[in-house]
Amino acid sequence: MTTEICDLISPKSELRNQQSAISGPVSFQLTIMSEPTVLSFEDARHTVEQHAVQVGPGGIEKIELLKSPGRVLAEEVRADRDFPPFPRAARDGYAVRVSDLAKLPARLQVIAEIRAGAAPEELPKHLGPGQAAAIMTGAPAPPGADAVVMVEYTSRHDDQVEITRGIGEGDNIVPPGSEARKGSLLLSPGTRLAEAAIAVLASVGKSQVTVYAKPRVAVLATGDEIVGIDGQPGATQIRNSNSYSLAAQILAAGGQPVLLPVAPDEPARLTELIETGLRYDLLLLAGGVSMGKYDLVEQVLEDFQAEFFFTGAQIQPGRPIVFGRVVAPPRVPVLVGAAQPPNYDPAKTTYFFGLPGNPVSTMVTFELFARPMLEALAGMTARKLVFTRARLKSEIKTKTGLKRFLPGVLSGEFEDSEVELAPWHGSGDIAATARSNCYVVIPPDRERIPAEEWVAILLR
Repeated sequence: MTTEICDLISPKSELRNQQSAISGPVSFQLTIMSEPTVLSFEDARHTVEQHAVQVGPGGIEKIELLKSPGRVLAEEVRADRDFPPFPRAARDGYAVRVSDLAKLPARLQVIAEIRAGAAPEELPKHLGPGQAAAIMTGAPAPPGADAVVMVEYTSRHDDQVEITRGIGEGDNIVPPGSEARKGSLLLSPGTRLAEAAIAVLASVGKSQVTVYAKPRVAVLATGDEIVGIDGQPGATQIRNSNSYSLAAQILAAGGQPVLLPVAPDEPARLTELIETGLRYDLLLLAGGVSMGKYDLVEQVLEDFQAEFFFTGAQIQPGRPIVFGRVVAPPRVPVLVGAAQPPNYDPAKTTYFFGLPGNPVSTMVTFELFARPMLEALAGMTARKLVFTRARLKSEIKTKTGLKRFLPGVLSGEFEDSEVELAPWHGSGDIAATARSNCYVVIPPDRERIPAEEWVAILLR
């Protein structure tokens, strides 16, 4: 999978001249932000979901089956024959007539041995009274047989088998067409292809499959404190981890990340880069959405007549999360390192998320809010966010007021699962988050959760 890393080669003056000719002069006068809208976690999530159902994928392509895991199906897949196409033995044992087992133990004559894949002409023409056929799992049951006795309840004596346990009609035989009838729908468009769906596709002979095109997601990290990963950060700078963690999450969610250059805390350059990002299917901005003097993202977006649906959620980490859209983004300059975004569309609407710049906040808010929008753009059928539960290993004390998603370690074995918070030092502690494997979900009204209580967790 390729992640695109783009550089702008048009100088600022040339860019502004291009824009003047196309969409009028660009003003870098920052707009006064309207009153912020901070929602509960649930309301913010539902807001994203409501908008996600209004978008869809941008195209389709046909790919080889082995290249399709993780992609989203763009065609109906129907059974090309009955499944199973014959009465299939579900166990190793003996095909019998149930009426022959009225009195136990019963001795039957073994007239055949039927293997999986046996041709019709290899089967006995009919299983008569007092007869049985040795049979393997997956083999076709012979005519006249109405059940299969598991081999564990039999003993073989030359051409005779003794059966010591009764059985009901139809037991251990899967009837023809019971799994699917010829022409019935097996997979619907919008299905994300994992191993079970791949098995279905292979079973109907689909060596190639039609899938939706991957959405291209622009990633724009912001801040004077950010330097490239190959650079040497100054004493008060950090390397750009957010673009790369988001790229990994985008790939996992079915998108194609396009990494834009880091935007400084300067309105003109930030405007240029946001203009570029708005030409893609989705724009993710990391940083610049808090309340600081140099947090400029929301102000620049207002200059594009952005519509904001919320500018915060009552969660921790990630409270300053921003969600909105821009209609008809302007044209963009030439890019190096990637193909141009799609042709200019005056009716195009681009959704964007302003994610907080602290790395853990960025990762958490992507999973909670950006993922459902990206999945919708990939053509995936909408799904609700579901938490699982585990027993708390040690007590949690926290403040009330925010729903918290804190890095946790899920451990235990089999059904005995337990979880505890990972030791961490706030939403900038990526090392602690890398050592965790889930987020512990703490309700906003809980100040203390005792050990042994079952708590909600979001798996990673």
